[in-house]
Amino acid sequence: MNKERRKQIATAVELLEQAAVILEECYEAEQEYYDNMPESLQQGEKGQAAEDAATALSEAKDACEAAAEQAQAASSGGM
Repeated sequence: MNKERRKQIATAVELLEQAAVILEECYEAEQEYYDNMPESLQQGEKGQAAEDAATALSEAKDACEAAAEQAQAASSGGM
């Protein structure tokens, strides 16, 4: 792998890591929103939507972290 591609991959890894941080912050905010809801709302449609959103955000964060690790591995292995 040439220097230019490794540089592009490093940029992509950095952006993926930044995205993971942002998604983690959004997850925490959504989870806090859900946790602070009255139990009656948690069990309703609004609570389910908040819980689903928190789960999706957590999964998106994990996917960004995994993609960053894979890209880094590709860059390291291609030397």
